[in-house]
Amino acid sequence: MSNQEIIEKINGFLVDEFEADINLITPEASLKETLDLDSLDFVDLVVVIENNFGFKAKGEDFVNIKTFQDFYDYIIQRVNQPA
Repeated sequence: MSNQEIIEKINGFLVDEFEADINLITPEASLKETLDLDSLDFVDLVVVIENNFGFKAKGEDFVNIKTFQDFYDYIIQRVNQPA
């Protein structure tokens, strides 16, 4: 799966699961503020990541994720990690 395909998949589930406006999802935008995420939403996000990409994210993984680009980079890195 290419990086662009991963980003498109991420944007698709963010729009579906979090009712996000696709026009507000830009690499430099704040993930938390744009999606209006609270602590329960982060739990949902972990489940959605696992369902879509097959790995389990941990809460501490999100400490340094501020923007959508940070989120994309995190997912891409995890997807491309050797098993």
